[in-house]
Amino acid sequence: MNKSRRRLLKQLSVLGLLSGPGIPGLIRSALAAGNYPSVQGMHKIKGDVRINGKPARERQAVLPGDKVTTGTDGEAIYVIDRNAFLQRSNSVVEFGKEAAKEFFRVVTGRILSVFEPGSKRLVVPTATIGIRGTACYIEAEPRKVYFCLCYGTAEIEPVAEPGRMERISTRHHDHPIFIHADKGMPAMAVAQPINHTDDELIMLEWMNHRRPPFYGQVFSTY
Repeated sequence: MNKSRRRLLKQLSVLGLLSGPGIPGLIRSALAAGNYPSVQGMHKIKGDVRINGKPARERQAVLPGDKVTTGTDGEAIYVIDRNAFLQRSNSVVEFGKEAAKEFFRVVTGRILSVFEPGSKRLVVPTATIGIRGTACYIEAEPRKVYFCLCYGTAEIEPVAEPGRMERISTRHHDHPIFIHADKGMPAMAVAQPINHTDDELIMLEWMNHRRPPFYGQVFSTY
């Protein structure tokens, strides 16, 4: 097994993806053989994780129109097509029935996402975000959203300033922002990278046969 696969196995182990039966075992075996399967559905369920109000099951698919909810002790890692997600606790994410119009809506909470090439539309409480072949981390509250474009390109339309659109491109967490809804606050303000790691991004990309653009550089934890 080469050095990159050993490092990935270590990362997956730390994140709890290599224990237990089912999909985790499949990932472990495939990685040891040098293959990287894009296995659909739920890869990791920790604590209270629900799909459309019912407890989620390992291997269960997440489909257009589904709502994924995590409780106070919940965390989920799942794959949809060639997109992968790490949804943290106390989060509600709704996937649009027509993905071309609205891929997902973050109602509240925190989610790290990596996307296949192509354009997608994300909705958060304070903005609409158009993305293209990117990865991002979102922390959503009703009046304030943290958005880190980890790499790729995004077009952000804040609800506080209708008609305004800001286009940003980054390679490695270059331009995180807060997006505010309150009129007394700037619609978009510079922030710092927080609460997500390069190892997590590497893990999500490798689940879909990809590597992030910073792969091979120094890894960071925010």
